[in-house]
Amino acid sequence: MIGMMQLINLAHKRYCHHMKIKNVLIIGGGLMGSGIAQVNAIAGYNVTLVDQNKNILDTSKERVLKNISKLALKKYTGDSVKANIFCKEKMEYLTFIESHDQAAKKSDLIIEAIVENIENKQKLFANLDQLAPKQTIFTSNTSSLPIKDIARVTNREENFAGLHFFNPVPIMKLVEIIYLDSTSKETIKTLTDYVKSLDKHSVRCKDTPGFIVNHLLIPYLIQAVQMYERGDASKEDIDSAMKLGAGYPMGPFELLDFIGLDTTKFILDGWHKKFPNNPLFAKSKILEKLVNEKKLGKKSGAGFYEYK
Repeated sequence: MIGMMQLINLAHKRYCHHMKIKNVLIIGGGLMGSGIAQVNAIAGYNVTLVDQNKNILDTSKERVLKNISKLALKKYTGDSVKANIFCKEKMEYLTFIESHDQAAKKSDLIIEAIVENIENKQKLFANLDQLAPKQTIFTSNTSSLPIKDIARVTNREENFAGLHFFNPVPIMKLVEIIYLDSTSKETIKTLTDYVKSLDKHSVRCKDTPGFIVNHLLIPYLIQAVQMYERGDASKEDIDSAMKLGAGYPMGPFELLDFIGLDTTKFILDGWHKKFPNNPLFAKSKILEKLVNEKKLGKKSGAGFYEYK
């Protein structure tokens, strides 16, 4: 009878006890990675941000320092002493390094935010799987690749999930938690609590193409482009219609330029390859043309619109 009770208690612990996250390892020092590092440091986690490229790493450090300084000045208006202390304290939570080997061994949570390439991500996670403790939770910040394809190179599918932050990370409140059939309840609960501790709102979703936001957003954006291609309306009128008629903060063409036309095309190409007969994921000639001309949107100075 005692044996039975112990089993019940163990099972109870397995589902009710969830991990406490202290050390967060973020891999990829681009805009997303540095934004994720910033919100983690502000929430008081020990953060290691890794990028193999030293220039990217230096830029990340400058960006985070600048953003935290701005935040400090806003928080302590007119009190530069308190602002400086706040800034110094938060920056002390951050480490910027070029290799993940040592940090992986003591991490509780790993967030991958590298380039959207399935082979690169698989190679990275296969390596991390050898280094990180068994209980470490692995997550990918991918916006378009299937989580199960990334997770299958590891031996910890119960501790694997998608953790999709939105750009700009410090401002956007949403984080999508994407779970597999094999992801444990414990992992989902730990990630839900963790997102809340960052002062963000989480939504949960199965491993479906584009998760919630992009699954609905990308087809809408492409429909707008198709309308424009057919000559049904001008891009300016389509943008005005969606802002004034649907209450959207940006029209679809403004949003495409903001996201980056190359990013949108990349997501669309991946879905089109997987679901060639789905009209929602049909390729767009004008999008291809603009990307080929290096008109990628706001970041390159021109996309559907020109930017000074």
